[in-house]
Amino acid sequence: MLSVNNISMRYGPRILFEDVTCTFFAGRRYAITGPNGAGKSTLMKILTGDIEPSKGTVSRPEKLGILSQDHFAFDEYRVIDTVIMGNKSLWKALQERDALYAKPHEQLTDADGMRLGELEGIVGEEGGYSAEADAALLLDGLDVESSLHERRMSELQGGQKVRVLLAQALFGSPPALLLDEPTNHLDLDSVHWLQDYLCEYEGVLIVISHDRHFLNSVCTHVADIDYQTVIMYNGGYDDMVLAKTAIRSRIESENAQREKKIAQLNEFIARFSAGTRSAQATSRKKEVERLQTADLARSNIARPYIRFQMDQHSGKHPIEIRSIAKSYDGVPVVQKFSAAVSRGEKIALTGRNGAGKTTLLKSLIRSAPGFIDDSDREFPVDGGEVLWGHNVALGYFAQDHAESITKGTTVIEWLHQFNPQASQEELRGLLGQMLFSGDDALKPTKALSGGESARVIFCRLMLQKPNVLVLDEPTNHLDLESINALNIALQKYDGTVLLVTHDYDVIDEVATRIWHFKGGKIDDFKGPYAEYMIQAALLQEKGPQQAARGR
Repeated sequence: MLSVNNISMRYGPRILFEDVTCTFFAGRRYAITGPNGAGKSTLMKILTGDIEPSKGTVSRPEKLGILSQDHFAFDEYRVIDTVIMGNKSLWKALQERDALYAKPHEQLTDADGMRLGELEGIVGEEGGYSAEADAALLLDGLDVESSLHERRMSELQGGQKVRVLLAQALFGSPPALLLDEPTNHLDLDSVHWLQDYLCEYEGVLIVISHDRHFLNSVCTHVADIDYQTVIMYNGGYDDMVLAKTAIRSRIESENAQREKKIAQLNEFIARFSAGTRSAQATSRKKEVERLQTADLARSNIARPYIRFQMDQHSGKHPIEIRSIAKSYDGVPVVQKFSAAVSRGEKIALTGRNGAGKTTLLKSLIRSAPGFIDDSDREFPVDGGEVLWGHNVALGYFAQDHAESITKGTTVIEWLHQFNPQASQEELRGLLGQMLFSGDDALKPTKALSGGESARVIFCRLMLQKPNVLVLDEPTNHLDLESINALNIALQKYDGTVLLVTHDYDVIDEVATRIWHFKGGKIDDFKGPYAEYMIQAALLQEKGPQQAARGR
């Protein structure tokens, strides 16, 4: 069990939440939700003990599984050891035990012998004799290859490090797991593995994620940060949204009634404070003071509005791919892939990280008509060609999209270059749709966060009005409200889409065709993701059966 009592958190005059009291029970799996900037990570850090609240207390178990946000803290350690360090008491006992065993035999004292017995007991109780095997199972489930287990953390790439740190948090079955964005850098297979693992977990789980399907699949309760407090809901994310809509309507109705009452009282005071009814006016003043003892709490929900339009339709066959091939250092990544794409198709590229999804997109757009940066046109391929159809105008959202935003200018100035005929009002209206209000339009581009950069790129795409969209990981850095807005916009878009994302709901609700990358090959499935998954499961079942018949 983990509980908070009367906690508040302020940054200067800004209140994130105030006088929050709640309990997180074992056997329940909680999501912390709220838009970017609401205080989700701040609340998580208060729960883990990384920061102290402005006031109030937190009661937590001694042993916590925490997803580390410092990707360099364990660079000097082996991958397998980094995972085992998730159980601090076990790791401390192993280190002390190994130091004693390293002493020359003649230097060991009776006290050392007694201590070794105690340490062996701790190692046994904490599962130390199977620690490396248990850690390896976690790493395998998260797609960290066994060849990497003995490597130092400093040798791993960023996405691989995150997987190891996630395994560290899960190791040792702690009574409470606190995971901030555990699905970041995970492909769909790893996300599914993590979902299954967490659904079997019996302790207290508290998680922050921008993956709606993950939250609906895993969480039994939601702790939502809004109205300067934390409100608990039963069920997953979608259940919370339904319940919150009703609660929000009630709270905002009460706020409106309160403001109306204050206005009526102030009108009475203004009319009668100096006349024969001054005593009544004084009474009304006291009532106004009572009603104004606290600012009226307002919802912090901010919903962007995305709508992709087209200046003109493309031809019926916007893309034809003929034997496109690409390798790195002699290792084939895309092997003579061919496909014809019809207008209006929405194709999701799926598969493990590193399988070649981004490589294929870059191999296609290098010759595309439309809004492509010069650096993207310089991407070399080994062979094949891409034929672009009549009237194609392509818009591109790169995985490293922040790099495509020029530094040393403002948001509105950068955006204006893509349509010099657009008025300031039109540009500000577009930015307002993506939650850049007022002076936010004048924000320096170098100061943009990851989520802000993504929203600016969406502004550019809405301004350019392409008829083919190529989107590489567009949901990274977006909060749930923004991801939902993008999902709806892509469903309503009449053009053609090529999409890489690890967001299950976006793939499931948008895609009409799947290109799945596995084992150096690309499966081309014409149909939605749910049907593809059924077919893949049937083929997987047939494999062992055919092998059995062959023996």
